[in-house]
Amino acid sequence: MEYRTYKGRKTAALGFGGMRIEDPDNIARSAETVLRAFELGITYFDTAPGYCKDKSEIIMGEAIKEMKKSGNPFTISTKSSRADGGELREQLETSLKRLNVDTIDYYNCWYVLTKKDWENRKKKGAVQAILKAKEEGLIRHAVFSTHLPGPHIRDVIEEGIFEGVTLGYSVINFPFRQEGIEAAVKRDMGVVVMNPLGGGVIPQNEDQFGFLKVGENQTMVDAALHFLLSDPRITVSLVGFRNIADVESAVASVEKFKPYGEDQIAYIRKRVESEFNQLCTSCMYCNVCPEGIPVWSFMETWNHLKLKGAEAVGDRLKWHWGTDIAELDKCTRCLKCERACTQKLPIMERFEDLKKAVKG
Repeated sequence: MEYRTYKGRKTAALGFGGMRIEDPDNIARSAETVLRAFELGITYFDTAPGYCKDKSEIIMGEAIKEMKKSGNPFTISTKSSRADGGELREQLETSLKRLNVDTIDYYNCWYVLTKKDWENRKKKGAVQAILKAKEEGLIRHAVFSTHLPGPHIRDVIEEGIFEGVTLGYSVINFPFRQEGIEAAVKRDMGVVVMNPLGGGVIPQNEDQFGFLKVGENQTMVDAALHFLLSDPRITVSLVGFRNIADVESAVASVEKFKPYGEDQIAYIRKRVESEFNQLCTSCMYCNVCPEGIPVWSFMETWNHLKLKGAEAVGDRLKWHWGTDIAELDKCTRCLKCERACTQKLPIMERFEDLKKAVKG
């Protein structure tokens, strides 16, 4: 297993994402998946209220009872998206009971989607509640989870509140969040990345992403993970595990990891930037809409339409970007975004593609 350091604690570079457990109604069987990951050297376990029919934390808690008996170290991450401080505190206390712990190692101000959302978390007391819980010893590290663009992640980081960040990051969108990662490293924060396989887009589209395989006998999962493991700025790469087979496959991938050389990384970056001109790179230069439409989020969602089909669009807009297709009704076709686009993408045409995908 590959290990990194997160705020002074030795941590496996491969993390257990507890959002995809395949049979959450079977608590005991699901806990076996968590325990198998622990046996194989995974030490970072991420969960949240609501995951897996709201049973992910309960499953983790069952596994933790056994993990404690081993005497071996592990860390737990969970979250709250509540803006109201009182509601967040109530959710935190429930998480502690479910997880069978007295202290949560990394507690996320979860799912920060927009700058307005972030200001609301501060205004309504969520951030203050997290910091108070830290003072009381209920959490060790205050962190945040976000889908914000890199410059906005930097802005939150520079407020100096948090000790770590969890963000969506893969070879597909690495230009989009570089500024956030760089800001985190500058402040000696932990960096946990989610969706390292691009939401399944990378392994399911080998024809498009086969160039990631720069080593012998690599699978697409190997290549996607090895690219991230080669970046020392990334503390943990979270993979959402369904079952023991998923765990064993990912651990095997990490066990054969050999760091990519600078020339190989440069080659991959060049291929992404040059050959994916038809896929939005989320540079955000299109952020000029006078109606306030977050154009880049719709263009990134078009990537998923292209690679995964129409069924991917609605969920991507709702759960990743916190918006919906109705936002496009505000478009006046002024074309400012198209003129600003560095890739000269047909944005208006793609808006129509997305509308058709959602409305059928």
